[in-house]
Amino acid sequence: MEQNISQKAVFVFFIALFCIAILLAGKLIAPFFAIIILGIVSTGIFRPVFRFFSKKMPPKTASVLTCLLIFFVVFIPVVFFVGILSKEAFGLYTMAKDAVFSNQLKNLLENTQALERFNELLVRAGIEKVVTWDELVSPISELGKFVGFSLFEQARFFTSNVLNIVMYFCLMLIVVFYMLMDGDKFIKYMYDLSPLPDEHDKKLFEKFMDMAGAVLIGNGLGGLIQGTAGGVLFMFLGFNSPFLWGVIMGFLAFLPILGIGMVLIPTAAILFLKSRLAAAIFVLIFYAILSWGIEYIFKPKVVGDRVSMHPLIVFFAIIGGLKTYGILGIIYGPLIATLFLTLADIYFSSFQFMVEPEKVPKEK
Repeated sequence: MEQNISQKAVFVFFIALFCIAILLAGKLIAPFFAIIILGIVSTGIFRPVFRFFSKKMPPKTASVLTCLLIFFVVFIPVVFFVGILSKEAFGLYTMAKDAVFSNQLKNLLENTQALERFNELLVRAGIEKVVTWDELVSPISELGKFVGFSLFEQARFFTSNVLNIVMYFCLMLIVVFYMLMDGDKFIKYMYDLSPLPDEHDKKLFEKFMDMAGAVLIGNGLGGLIQGTAGGVLFMFLGFNSPFLWGVIMGFLAFLPILGIGMVLIPTAAILFLKSRLAAAIFVLIFYAILSWGIEYIFKPKVVGDRVSMHPLIVFFAIIGGLKTYGILGIIYGPLIATLFLTLADIYFSSFQFMVEPEKVPKEK
């Protein structure tokens, strides 16, 4: 009896000490948490490239070549991309600040006499409030100012912190380098450390990597295609800042419900008000074909059906992630949602009967 009490005391002391060690270790790696996550995710994405190189050369050389490929495929295009984005974003901010766009839009709308008809309907309904074009156009101008200034600030932050960003990117490549060579050992160590059964650990890890692949490969390539196509369309239609609008559509493409329609549908409406009916119809058809093709043809072929999550959950996960974590929330949001849903599934299948004995585990 005394021995059991002594063993429990030792165990409690060990658990307390272990929790303190975990907290201290977490505090050490907290500044590099984003780097580690991006490194692990990048490792999963580029592992097929590493395996291809490993067939023809030693693993260390294959890992170095894979990291060099990541540098030239990811970092160099991003630097070029940010330079152009900064210039066009500042141009959009200047136009919105000087009320150039709002004046053009107001002059265009005043010729339609749509507002007069709308005010007549309000009077018939007993509402004396008279709506003016300034009240309607002002929020659009403010939105343009906010978007332009935000993107410009992000680009300026990038260019003014080039050395820090290069250092962080190199640290990420170091994580990728060692994960490519020793990732299997690390995963096995985490499986052994976790008190969960290996099948649950494996399920968590596979869901995590599947969602990361869906976000970065499926949504990333889908956003790149839609953003590029949208930018080319704007250039073809003669709009200002086609590169900037392409970037905005590329980010909006991550949202599963609204997507690039947030830009293209108002664009079609403006073209319709300009009496460019054929162009307006073309934009709507372009939007329908592009969105449908990416969502129902491209993404299923690239990602497959490994990740099944309701579009509404993905939508709020990305919006919440952006609000909480900034631009990296596009990745963090769906990963956190995946972690929660996977743990909930494990609970229903393996642990619910402990809490609610009257309920049996769900059959797969």
